[in-house]
Amino acid sequence: RAADFRDKRVLEVGCGEGRLTLGIAPLAASVLAFDPNAEYVATARARCPDELRNSVRFEAASAEEIEVEPHSVDLVFFSWSL
Repeated sequence: RAADFRDKRVLEVGCGEGRLTLGIAPLAASVLAFDPNAEYVATARARCPDELRNSVRFEAASAEEIEVEPHSVDLVFFSWSL
């Protein structure tokens, strides 16, 4: 309800254990979700259903460390990350 994720290339800042990621991923064209907590990212990867694995990528990184190609995302999403 926060945004229209349909067919968008989404960058999720602070994905945690992937709760919101897995809710938006079926709508999005792709999702790059990252969090600085490697344990949370491992949990998110493990929870990701097989049918979403081609369109969702989880990375353990901070906002300063994550590498995102210019113009490679349509929408940046974060919740509870401040």
